[in-house]
Amino acid sequence: MASVAHALTGGVRAVGGVAESVAGHAGAMAQLAWQSLQATVRGQVSFRDFINQAFAMGVQSLPLVLVTATLSGVVTSQQGGYQFTGSIPLYVLGSIVVNGVVLELGPVMTAIVFIGRVGARITAELGTMQVSEQIDAIYALGRDPVRMLAAPRILAGMLAMPALVGLANGVGSVAGMVAARSTVGLGYQRFLYGAELFWHSYDLFYSLMKAEVFGFIIPVISVHMGLLTRGGAEGVGRATTASVVFMIIAVLVSDALFPPLFLN
Repeated sequence: MASVAHALTGGVRAVGGVAESVAGHAGAMAQLAWQSLQATVRGQVSFRDFINQAFAMGVQSLPLVLVTATLSGVVTSQQGGYQFTGSIPLYVLGSIVVNGVVLELGPVMTAIVFIGRVGARITAELGTMQVSEQIDAIYALGRDPVRMLAAPRILAGMLAMPALVGLANGVGSVAGMVAARSTVGLGYQRFLYGAELFWHSYDLFYSLMKAEVFGFIIPVISVHMGLLTRGGAEGVGRATTASVVFMIIAVLVSDALFPPLFLN
């Protein structure tokens, strides 16, 4: 009995420690987001920094996003065509591909690319500045690191992510249409007929709403983890790894919350 009680106590302590850590990170990120919003409203964010970050996040991420979107559309079309039987009209594949890409694969796969391409870079960049005492130098000069480093990145992420997801949706749908013609012989007109038959205009808004949330979550977490970095080059590596894990979990959890909140 004593061993069971000891195990239960240890489990409760572990859960409490994790909950405390999560609450601490959530509070710090909320404060970071609030300070960035204040700097934006007051017009204290450098427009040049914002444009530079938007270019790095959006334009430079575009090739990888388009490749990922193309493969997502092709795989969805091939898998859907493989599952079809003679009792299901083939044009329904158009709806499956377009809705699958727009509602789920476009936003989520783009977010995963964004995490690896942008989020990890931001954490490593700010983490290096932190361990090399560049952040302390900014404070010593009377400047605000949130206004200089965090706000431009958060705003750029919220601009770049919806644009990338919109392009990914279009490219993935077209790639799925081409794949459907080459694999199951579904013509373009019948594919578009099936896609239009079950299409809702809200679907695109839903997809871009996901993108906006992901575009906010990813830079906030990456900036937060970068500013927390300690311990030299090894600490930068640990912080970057932890940041990527946190960003993936946050994206998947928020993605799971979207259907019950916005599709029911």
